[in-house]
Amino acid sequence: MIRPLAAVALALTIASATMAAQGPATPEELDAKLSYQTGKVQLPGGMATITLPPSFRFLGQQDSRKMLVAWGNPPESARGVLGMLVPSAVSPLSEDGWAIVVTYDEDGYVNDEDAKTLNYDKVMSEMQEQTVASNEARQKEGFEPITLIGWAEPPHYDAAAHKLYWAKELKFGSSTEHTLNYSIRILGRRGVLVLNAVSSVDQLETVKKGTPDVLAAVEFNEGHRYADYLPGTDKAAAYGIGGLILGATAAKAGLFKLIWVALLASKKLIIAGVVAAGAAIKKVLGGRNAAEA
Repeated sequence: MIRPLAAVALALTIASATMAAQGPATPEELDAKLSYQTGKVQLPGGMATITLPPSFRFLGQQDSRKMLVAWGNPPESARGVLGMLVPSAVSPLSEDGWAIVVTYDEDGYVNDEDAKTLNYDKVMSEMQEQTVASNEARQKEGFEPITLIGWAEPPHYDAAAHKLYWAKELKFGSSTEHTLNYSIRILGRRGVLVLNAVSSVDQLETVKKGTPDVLAAVEFNEGHRYADYLPGTDKAAAYGIGGLILGATAAKAGLFKLIWVALLASKKLIIAGVVAAGAAIKKVLGGRNAAEA
């Protein structure tokens, strides 16, 4: 009779041997298992429609979860993700791959009046100060410090369409490769659609080129639009455009609410071992991302 612990050990040994024999899955094999959508896509709950241009494809919630995990993130990092926009010309698992992660913040209607008078240099200074202040706590927990270099693309707000985008350049620890945190926000009646591009900073021009297509593609459906807001009836957010760019720091706990998205640029380092990823990768990449999600 095999004792329980011995049985577990035997099962692990067999599984490891099988995996070693098969070898890690290639990016092509992983990519083939994803179900890309084209045309018109309805986001969960029917709140918004994405009319995909030829330059982009869409991955639903389940496939987005697979992609995030394939990039070295723990499964819980995909919580709340509605989908991903993926360039048609390149696989997200290739060396040049990138994507836009879609989530939704139902914090209420965001009043955009402050957009007319915002000083974006001052907003950046505030974010840099808060990033420095947060680094002491990060390092105590064993995580590398973050340096917010500055705007990779200053904020742009379309008051007619109620759409906003900007980009930040960040550095993690002593890494020589900087990370791009490219953000798009679509304002609605009860909250904001959050679109964050996942790429390295050297892909800034590529992401910028795709931004007009993304801005035009995403629209709230009737009843969920910014113009449908009912003052006194619907919930209003505790922040405006400035708070939205800051990550609503004044109203909600934590700087860079979705900072794990910026960390996903490290995907290029772990694609080759995604299937056979061991405890070391989980500790170094997965643990760090989970702590910052």
